[in-house]
Amino acid sequence: MLAEMVQELPVGFDPSLLVGLAPFDDAAVYQLTDDLALVSTTDFFPPLVDDPSDFGAIAAANACSDVFAMGGRVVLAVNIAAFPEELPRGVIAAIFASASETVIAAGGTIAGGHTIRNPEPIFGLAVQGVVDPRNIFRKGGARPGDIAILSKPIGTGLVTASGTYEQKREVIAGMRTLNKKAAEDLRRYAFDVHAVTDVTGYGLAGHGWEMAERSGIKFIVDTMSLPLYSGAHDLAVSGTRTGGDARNRSYVGDHAVMAANETYVALCMDPQTSGGLLAAVAPHVANALVSEGMWVSIGSFESGTPVIELR
Repeated sequence: MLAEMVQELPVGFDPSLLVGLAPFDDAAVYQLTDDLALVSTTDFFPPLVDDPSDFGAIAAANACSDVFAMGGRVVLAVNIAAFPEELPRGVIAAIFASASETVIAAGGTIAGGHTIRNPEPIFGLAVQGVVDPRNIFRKGGARPGDIAILSKPIGTGLVTASGTYEQKREVIAGMRTLNKKAAEDLRRYAFDVHAVTDVTGYGLAGHGWEMAERSGIKFIVDTMSLPLYSGAHDLAVSGTRTGGDARNRSYVGDHAVMAANETYVALCMDPQTSGGLLAAVAPHVANALVSEGMWVSIGSFESGTPVIELR
């Protein structure tokens, strides 16, 4: 529903706005000079983990991810916070401190922010980055014959909801991990990187379909090759589902061909937080990056109706 509302908003004309609402992408991009553009994004949410340091770090990594997905480098961030008055000062300090450490690790710095009172804690950041306007990564642009590669496992929604302590710690470590290295990998092969997005709330199926739709071709996912967090598969088999699962199935609707069994469909529909980068790249790039150990090949693109096919 929100995506439809965004499409109905009035869109002004500014030739310097390279990426905005028409069509929307992972972040806005505004050209400043021939070789420099500003990347701007924001993201915030209530806590999905108990430890305040984990919450701050995950929120920061998640917000920075959109800059990395556009091929940019993080330079600046400001906090967006809403906290109950009774929340202990030490908890707030831990959230802010871990967020700041994460932004510094991303290559930027936190320069301020804004806080309001709210019954439920909410935290996130507005992040600014820079990118060469000639080398922007976008959701669209995948070509027939491209290989789909993914930089992180999936299953964060299932495991954070119902996993064991050890399984949750593995997922938390993954969610705290920045997509900086993944973006650097893709920039090394920028000419043969044709489309990029990060896998977050719409799950692999939702964000994969967006990539197929923007590119005008079919995205075939080899579900048996998907990298999974420990426990995610068993939870999917057991019937565990989050509220985001139903929303994501509604989002992709008839644009998803569900040829895989229900377990793997559920894993693809599982909403992610601070997920990895999903990229459509030339085969030789996929071979090179997969051989380095972090990336996994999960499917391919071919000519045809723009759908995501889960096989």
